[in-house]
Amino acid sequence: MSTSALFRASRTIHARLPAVARHSQATHLLRGTQAALFSGSGAAPRKKVMFPGALTSEYTHDLRFASSVESIPTYQVMDTDGRVLDAANEPQMSKDEARHIYKNMLILNAMDQILYEAQRQGRISFYMTSFGEEALIGSAAALDPKDHVFGQYREAGVLLQRGFTLEQFMNQCYSNEKDLGKGRQMPIHYGSKELHFQTISSPLATQIPQAAGAAYAMRREGNKQCAICYFGEGAASEGDFHAGLNMAATLGCPVIFYCRNNGYAISTPSIE
Repeated sequence: MSTSALFRASRTIHARLPAVARHSQATHLLRGTQAALFSGSGAAPRKKVMFPGALTSEYTHDLRFASSVESIPTYQVMDTDGRVLDAANEPQMSKDEARHIYKNMLILNAMDQILYEAQRQGRISFYMTSFGEEALIGSAAALDPKDHVFGQYREAGVLLQRGFTLEQFMNQCYSNEKDLGKGRQMPIHYGSKELHFQTISSPLATQIPQAAGAAYAMRREGNKQCAICYFGEGAASEGDFHAGLNMAATLGCPVIFYCRNNGYAISTPSIE
C-alpha cells in the first residue's frame, strides 16, 4: 500500500471516531504517530515517542541490543579501617549498643559452627550457616521491634538481635517438644509471633510477595510499621521477586528488600 493510501485510511478512521474521542489524548497520539510515520512525505519527524509507557523515549533508526549495563554503585558508610566517610552518616550509636551487636555477631558465628558440625554428624537433618554475613545484625538493630521480618535461610542473627534465646534456637533445630513450631518445620526454619518474625519457608523467594502484601496491609491500617524481606541474589531469579517488587512499587508499600549478594545461589557460584 502506498503512503498516500495509508494516509487516507488513517483519516477515514479518525473521521469515524466519536467527537469526544477525536479531541482526546488518543487523537493527539494518533496524529503524533502519523507525523512520525509519514516523515518521508515532508512532515517533520517527532523526537519523542508519543504514547503512554514511553513518553521519554526517542525514536531511532539504529537497532542495537544492550549487551552490558553500568554496575550499580555500592553504598559505603565506613572504610575498611572503620572510619566514617561522611559525618552525616554517623549512626549515633552508643558503645553499649555497638558492643551488644558485636557480641551477637560472635554468638551467631559460634552457634553456626556448633550446629554445622552437629548436622555433619547426623544429629540434625539440615543447617545453613551465616559465615561472613554476620553483619546483617546491623539491619536488625535499625528496625523497630514491631516491624515484620520475612527471612530466608541466613537471618538467625535478626532473631538473635531481637531476643530469641540460644535455647529456642536449639529447640527448633532439634525439633523437640519445646520448639515453638512443635517440630513441624525443618531445622533453621525459625518463626516467632512474639518477635514479629514470619516462619521461614523452604521454597526460594516466596517471602518476597508475602512481604509486599503485609506491607500493603500496614499501609492500609495507617500504622508506623514496615516489613523487611531478606533474600539472596539467587532468589532474585525467581518470578516471585519480580511480582513482589512490582506490587511494592505500584502500591507504595512500606517494605525494605534486603538482598544478600554473596555470589552463590545455594551452592552454585554466580561466575558459572
